[in-house]
Parts: sequence; structure tokens; C-alpha cells
Amino acid sequence: MMAEKDFREEKKKETEKLVHKLIQAIDEHPDKVNNYYDLGSLLTRLNDYTQAEELFMKALGIFEAKGDQDAQDLLNYGLGNLYYEVGKVDRAIELYNKIKDDKRKADSYLMLAQSYMKKGQHKQAVAYGLTAHELRKEDPAINQVIGDSLLTLGEFAKAKEYYDAILKRHPGRADTQFNRGIVAMVLGEPYKDYLAQAKQLDLNYYQKSEQRLSDIEKALQETQGKNN
Repeated sequence: MMAEKDFREEKKKETEKLVHKLIQAIDEHPDKVNNYYDLGSLLTRLNDYTQAEELFMKALGIFEAKGDQDAQDLLNYGLGNLYYEVGKVDRAIELYNKIKDDKRKADSYLMLAQSYMKKGQHKQAVAYGLTAHELRKEDPAINQVIGDSLLTLGEFAKAKEYYDAILKRHPGRADTQFNRGIVAMVLGEPYKDYLAQAKQLDLNYYQKSEQRLSDIEKALQETQGKNN
């Protein structure tokens, strides 16, 4: 127990050091957007949302005054991620839509897809996911959001394609293995190996998702009962 406490203390010290270092970097180079973005993103990860929001807003003011569009794109992306994190999805969508930088397009389309998924608007999520996919075909996060949205829409055969594309290169993703297992179950294919993999990779995720599994099994049994 003591070791865990020491580890947490050590982590906390390291994080504080990093925050301090980034604040110093901003003081020394107030014209470098990455310092603001890195600090804002770190504060977001630390759940210090108020400070992160203030920093992003302040930085946006600085780079808007300079007319620096690339810097604004980066900051809008960071602020969008913060709003996504705290559940202000509509505000996040607004910011992702402002991004013009081609280098950041795939990331912003991916986040738009995830945002619409969070809102339960899965058709929009697929549309943005496919736009991101055109730019980065092998990105597992992009394939996952498309697969998950298609799964929710009942497009099982299509979802299967995207999950299989991920598993070729990233077999260690519990969420992909689990959802691929659900697709296989619904399509009447062997599915137990996928679920066993998911369970082995992330027991916590598997246990949280088990209810979905039993709901689908029940629905399938009822459908089969009606068909017999």
C-alpha cells in the first residue's frame, strides 16, 4: 500500500514539475502556440478544466489578434477536446468545425464523429468517420468509431469490415475484440474467441460491457423463437 502511495506522490511531483516547466516556456516564448496547447491539454488531462479553459481562451485572444490561423486551429482543437471531455459536446462540435488546417483535418473529423456518437446521432458519426477515413485509412480510432456507429445502426456486416481492419494490426484492443464478437454473434459466426480475447485484454471493460452481451443474446433467442 505504501509503495502505491509513494508512486502517486512521485507522479504528482512529476506532473507539477511539468506544469511548472510549461508555464516557464510560455513566459519565455509567449509567441509559441505549442506551449499553450501542451499546457492546456495537460491541465485537461488533470481534470483542471477551469484553468485549462482560461488558458485556451487567453491564448486564442493572443493568436486571433496576430491573425495566426494555424495557431487558432490548434487551440480550437485543444479547447474542443476539453469541452468534449466535460460533456459540452455542442460547443466542442462548433470548435472542431472551425478548423481549417489540412494537417489537423483528420483529427477534427474523428472528434466530430466521436462527438455525434456521444449525442446518439450515429448517422452523422458515420459520415464524419468516413471523411476522416479518407485521410487516414489505417487509423484504429477512426475505424473504431465507424465500426461502433455502424454496429449501433444495425449495419453488422459493414461494421465487421472496420473491426477486421483494426484487428489485423492492433489485436490488443479489447473494445474492438468485444464488438467484433457481438457482430459475429449476430451474424451467426463463431464469436467466443473474440470475447475471450476481450476478457483477457481488459477484464474491467469486459465486465462493464457484459450486460450488452446478455441483452443481445436474449434478443437473438427471441428472434429465433419467433422464426421457428
